[in-house]
Amino acid sequence: MKLKSLVLGAVLASLGGVALAQAGLTQAQVRAKLESQGYTKVNDLKFEDGVWKADARSADGNRVDVRIDAATGEVFPDEQVANLGEADVRAKLAAAGYTNVHDVDYEDGIWNAEADDPAGKDVELKIDPKTGKVMGKEKD
Repeated sequence: MKLKSLVLGAVLASLGGVALAQAGLTQAQVRAKLESQGYTKVNDLKFEDGVWKADARSADGNRVDVRIDAATGEVFPDEQVANLGEADVRAKLAAAGYTNVHDVDYEDGIWNAEADDPAGKDVELKIDPKTGKVMGKEKD
């Protein structure tokens, strides 16, 4: 009888995990959520231990492992990543009036670039990796 209880418990526990995934986001919704946040090459997407897990490339091109909350879709990368790629950063800077944008790189969790500001001054920029907003600038 004890063995039957253990087996039944294991079956119910495994069904509970499936039910949680079905009650939350589907695999297609999770994939869409990741892609909307700049992730590409999403592989090995699976529901395990109550969360979605996958490996992917972040917008800055780094390979990362991510965990996704099955209910909310919040993404938790294993390391800090940018949601914007280099082309996005260049476009945001151009829209903000910066010209001659060059030396764009992602380092230490933020985007860096050099450009001429709207007044024509040569500046170094620190850019928010999620929004593309200039967080800081100094004369180059």
